[in-house]
Amino acid sequence: MRKWFIYDENDQSSFLFSTMVLFALFLIAFGILCGPPPELLPGLWHIITERAVLITDSIMVGGMGAAFLNAGLVTLISLWILYACKAAISGATIAAVFLMAGFSLFGKDVWNILPILLGGFLYSRYKKLPFSQYIYTSLFGTALAPVVTEISSIVDRQWPLLPIAIGTAVGFVLPAISVFTVRVHQGYNLYNGGFAAGLVGMVLASILKSFGYVFETRLEWSTGNNLKLSVFLFILFGALFLTGFFCNKRSLRNLKDIIRHSGRAVADFVHHDGYPIVMMNMGIIGAVATIYVLLVGGELNGPTVGGILTVCGFGGFGKHLRNITPIILGVVLTSFWTVWKLNDPAVLLAALFATGLAPVAGQFGWLWGIVAGSAHACVVLNVSFLHGGLNLYNNGFSAGLVCIVLVPLIEALKREPE
Repeated sequence: MRKWFIYDENDQSSFLFSTMVLFALFLIAFGILCGPPPELLPGLWHIITERAVLITDSIMVGGMGAAFLNAGLVTLISLWILYACKAAISGATIAAVFLMAGFSLFGKDVWNILPILLGGFLYSRYKKLPFSQYIYTSLFGTALAPVVTEISSIVDRQWPLLPIAIGTAVGFVLPAISVFTVRVHQGYNLYNGGFAAGLVGMVLASILKSFGYVFETRLEWSTGNNLKLSVFLFILFGALFLTGFFCNKRSLRNLKDIIRHSGRAVADFVHHDGYPIVMMNMGIIGAVATIYVLLVGGELNGPTVGGILTVCGFGGFGKHLRNITPIILGVVLTSFWTVWKLNDPAVLLAALFATGLAPVAGQFGWLWGIVAGSAHACVVLNVSFLHGGLNLYNNGFSAGLVCIVLVPLIEALKREPE
């Protein structure tokens, strides 16, 4: 019998899974505390029924309590599916779960993710392979969850099954496309699902535009939550760091070794360095991302907390302080010569999610990392119209485009050893 809440070096997966369950329950508990309880279910209903295209802050739509309740429930659904299909617990698991939680604060909900996941399951049946082989692609593929709510708003109850059918079709094609896109950027974009979803979203948005549908820009952005959300985040990241610290025999031993990795996918830090080191790494970079938002005068809300949780989650799958710092620095330096400010909503998200290009800095050095961050900041602000905001991982899409141009250039300019 597995001991879920007892750390065992020989069975890290059980303890890791139980830690993520506690994370989901922490989200729900925080949501209930932020209540009031009578408003939680009506707020959750608003989140489910509202359009979810970029940028839709669930805190603004349904209230903070309902937003975190939704995030916790989506996280539990993800964990249940992972458990049911007996997926191997790894760094990818942590990244996927934290990403699902983060984006449930701006775009995903307990309803609109289900057709995408169903499509991935049907694809596994079609290929006659276990769903565990496609579960991560499907979870990352929920980047296109807004497709379900957007189609629902178009048909307006006349064709109730159409949003489900289109969402399922999207989930069905994403695994095949994701396999192709990872070959395009060669693992230098940690958000491969966002790149694949961006391509599918671009095609789907173009089809809808051809039938006369006009995508309305959306910016739901809550303010005034910095104190409450700072406390939440620093408690979370402190707990992660201390968990790793105590599981590492109350030592920082081997923590610095994690920076030896470039982060290029597949970079499973749990496999290479172990659970304790990963937990400490996640706590560190999550806290750094939070401090960055506060230092530039940004707002902590659904989208920015979602970005911070994503940075933290990928602390188990490609990111560490050494390879994300040049990327963020590139965004900061670019702001001195461009027309936008660092605390603008889209730019805040660009700085957080640009860290998907961390492997560029890890593989080619700080200078190219700064260049990648700078290029990403410029590209990401000008591509969302291609998919009409249907792709929640707009930064993943942009990072893929940057890789297509930048990586071959770096390889061409790289001096060969004599």
